[in-house]
Amino acid sequence: MTAALAASLQILVVVVVLAIAYVPLGDYMAKVFATEHDVDSRTESLGAAGSTATLQRTRGGTTVWADLSVEKLIYRLCRIDPRSQQTWVGYALSLLGFSAASVLFLYVLQRVQGVLPLNGGLSGVSPSVAFNTAISFVSNTNWQSYTPETTMSNLTQPLGLAVQNFVSAAVGLAVAIAVVRGFVRVRTGGEIGNFWVDLVRGILRILLPLSFVIALILLTQGVIQSFSTGFASTGLDGSSVSNALAPVASQEAIKELGTNGGGILGANSAHPFENPTPLTNVVQIISILLIPVALTRTFGTMVGDRRQGLTLLAVMTALFAALLTVTAVAESGARGAAAQAAGSMMEGKEVRFGIPGSSLFAVATTGTSTGAVNSAHDSMSPLGGGAVLLNMLFGEIAPGGVGTGLYGLLVLAIIAVFVGGLLVGRTPEYLGKKIGQRQITLAALSVLVMPALVLIGTSITVILSSTTGFQGNSGDPGTPGSIHGFTEVLYAYASASNNNGSAFGGLTVTSDWFQTSLGIAMLLGRFLPIIFVLALAGSLATSKRTAPNPGTLPTTGPLFTGLVLGTAVLVAALTFFPALALGPIAEALQ
Repeated sequence: MTAALAASLQILVVVVVLAIAYVPLGDYMAKVFATEHDVDSRTESLGAAGSTATLQRTRGGTTVWADLSVEKLIYRLCRIDPRSQQTWVGYALSLLGFSAASVLFLYVLQRVQGVLPLNGGLSGVSPSVAFNTAISFVSNTNWQSYTPETTMSNLTQPLGLAVQNFVSAAVGLAVAIAVVRGFVRVRTGGEIGNFWVDLVRGILRILLPLSFVIALILLTQGVIQSFSTGFASTGLDGSSVSNALAPVASQEAIKELGTNGGGILGANSAHPFENPTPLTNVVQIISILLIPVALTRTFGTMVGDRRQGLTLLAVMTALFAALLTVTAVAESGARGAAAQAAGSMMEGKEVRFGIPGSSLFAVATTGTSTGAVNSAHDSMSPLGGGAVLLNMLFGEIAPGGVGTGLYGLLVLAIIAVFVGGLLVGRTPEYLGKKIGQRQITLAALSVLVMPALVLIGTSITVILSSTTGFQGNSGDPGTPGSIHGFTEVLYAYASASNNNGSAFGGLTVTSDWFQTSLGIAMLLGRFLPIIFVLALAGSLATSKRTAPNPGTLPTTGPLFTGLVLGTAVLVAALTFFPALALGPIAEALQ
């Protein structure tokens, strides 16, 4: 089978599965979050024995399912009133408080893991690594500045890291739904929902069921699931080899589905215990893209115009296809002696996946906030590595992370509407809500957070005299090593600020400077945009809806798709072109 045919078949399988799941999953998520109130306990029908696990009710022609045995129990134990509504301030404070508690819990768990069960002889994690990791997993970044097999115990992994894989993804999903409600609702108080209800529903009704199915599929293909610390085997040279074991399948499923990306084993999705076959590779790619893509359908369904969702999907698809083409073509070339001998850029890639499977995975993981890798991005060609770096610098909107991709693209759509309205002299409106000074200011602030963190973090780091000591590639200014070393630093801060988590492996980030600065980048890169978009949602919710008129700019169809695409390209190109010119572009032109 030729590389071109293999690539085409893999892309076809991914597209077909996503197309099949698009409507049912998108509409299902809309139903999960569309009801403003929880099930009314006064009209529950629990059957003769009162032990049924689920309740079905019909409200306004929509069938609503609630898990009474788990969901309502959580509400009662946590003293949550599922019928209450929150303004954007209350929603944001609940989210920030929950995330702060999660960071503290995960930090303490890592520090005391040496005295807890299932520690496998591992001691507590050092303060700097525990700090960085706690922020990383709570912010959905999953940046790993450690080797999992020798650092995290088989209790810390599922109880700490896997739990955060679920809840951090659910937080992003909740924020996206809150933003959509801002367009749908007209409330004088600006209520946009209940964070606690959205969090619980996202976990119990969406992430857990899908993760269970994906984990079963992975198990059938040989992905391991064990609480044993490892086993010994004999290597080809006759020496004894220690092989780590862990509960991989359960964590691998939510790692990809929740666009988390942190591997339970150091080699991540290149490890045969995490990703053993080409089929598991395709399953993991589908898992990464599934919810972000289906959320465009959810958006269209909730706002009552599914063409709006298709327009956003078209923007995602165009960017994804363009960057996949560039990456695949670049990696299929033969730059350097090793690549010429192999016939392509096979350094750092698993032969069981090859160029097609590696390129598709790389674009999927950097186009979302996943950051999982099945190949060494540092070994990619200058053009291929630059393409996946640019994929993050677009703001990860193609298709983006769970929730983050949708609300990131909606912010760009608002900016596009505002710019388009100014160009043609029409009133800026999006989905019947006028875009005024407050709305465009909040949208602009949300967009500016990531570039500021990336450029400031990169510039300070490369100025420090100690930086070259942590770079696998360095040298005199203008040399290939110096250029690639700069790209490694730029990639690190782009990954942290976009909550991605992948890295160019040539950069050692175990020093206190990198642990702290990257941790701050992850923290601010996650929560500052969330605050701004929630404030935007609250502002939109208080705005009256206006009927379309001859002066309204259409927000569906090819014209608006092109306008949003142009806005995304201009924001990324104008902001990052100088930095890209110093790194991957200069390296590719040598």
